[in-house]
Amino acid sequence: MTTALLRPPRPGHARARRPVPLGPLRPLLRRLGRRPSWLVAATVLATAVPPGPRSPEGGDPTVADAVSAVLVVAVVTLAVVRRRALPSRAPLAFGPLVVAAGVATLASQDVAASLPGFVRTVQIFVLVPLAVVLAVRDRRDVAVIGGSVLVTALGEALFGLWQSASGHGASYGGQPVRAVGTFGSLDVMALSTLASFGVLVLVAFALAGSRRVRWAAVPALAVLLAALAAGLSRGTWIALAAAVAVLLLLWDRRALIAAAVGSVALAVVLVGGFGVGADLVGQRLRSIASSVDAPDRSVSDRYGLWGTARDIWAAHPVTGVGPKNFAAFRDTYAPLDLSSGAETADEVNGYVRQPLLSPHDEYLLLLSEQGLLGLGGFAVLGGALARGLWRNRELGRTVDAGWWLSAGFLAWLLVDFVYSDLGGPTSVLVGVLLGVVAVRALNPPGESR
Repeated sequence: MTTALLRPPRPGHARARRPVPLGPLRPLLRRLGRRPSWLVAATVLATAVPPGPRSPEGGDPTVADAVSAVLVVAVVTLAVVRRRALPSRAPLAFGPLVVAAGVATLASQDVAASLPGFVRTVQIFVLVPLAVVLAVRDRRDVAVIGGSVLVTALGEALFGLWQSASGHGASYGGQPVRAVGTFGSLDVMALSTLASFGVLVLVAFALAGSRRVRWAAVPALAVLLAALAAGLSRGTWIALAAAVAVLLLLWDRRALIAAAVGSVALAVVLVGGFGVGADLVGQRLRSIASSVDAPDRSVSDRYGLWGTARDIWAAHPVTGVGPKNFAAFRDTYAPLDLSSGAETADEVNGYVRQPLLSPHDEYLLLLSEQGLLGLGGFAVLGGALARGLWRNRELGRTVDAGWWLSAGFLAWLLVDFVYSDLGGPTSVLVGVLLGVVAVRALNPPGESR
């Protein structure tokens, strides 16, 4: 026995490896294997990690980007081991976008500069959503993801309200009162975007839940709406109002009318009666109405950037100038009165003049950087998701919160892209929620989870 143990292994025979001592990690890994949606939840929570001081030009990878890469690798590995396949409609929905972005990159005026843009596009609009599709197995997984979005949104909302009340927020009108959460003034719209997603989660689960669930959602909804007001993001307000209107219209027209009347009454009481945020919020609301005939400086700059993007597209109509190349061609086509940058300030980054690197309109950004080919790829994806949700609308009638969340988010995204473009730490969240939409849209009705 002893001789056999001491005998060296024969050639071609490998010595048996000892199992890696995982200790307390073993139950966690086993649980993640059974329900990988917890990896998606970790990705969502990672978006709230403070980025710290960074370059005003943006483009720095975030903690959420790193966690999303782990998510993609882990979920794909589990899918290969367990032989889980994507829905048959997924290649037809996501494939044209990848092809269009690839062709636009190869035809770019600066291929090297466009490669990071191609990678970013595939990450947010393809890899992360498809990883979520593979991770979601049932309605509990959707609840895990929705719950992580809601918890993150509430945490950021409370922090943002403290910033606004205590004067530790980003500068607005010379006063540090704008709520930006942990994202800082360099991503001034991130808190409003996240709070909007939290509201959509609450509305979706309220529509799919009982009356008790709806009443329980009211305090959280009040916190998120207050943070949205303190965030002072006009485009986000418009997109959220449109998305909630779509959901209520699909659910019950009378609920839409009641919600509209209630919102107006609440605004009158808070702003008119108690003076809560009357100066700042009222000024932002009035600026929406005056943005056509008397735009302020930021709206005027946005109009100038929109015109710049249109002119770039007119000169490069088919494939554009290449991903990430708008900034390089901006000054060639921009009007003379366009500002050189936007001014921001907070306690972490101090005063920063941010260069205007995009047209703040995702559709025009696609046209200018990827031409009609790129916009067509995104149109195919959006059309496939919208058509799939409508085909599976019976899920909404059977009180499926995932379907309601998907419909609300898709409506929000399509409207918000008129006023903004993809960027910042919330980009990963967009990919995660696009994955939830794909789960409900691309699976046949009999196979929807």
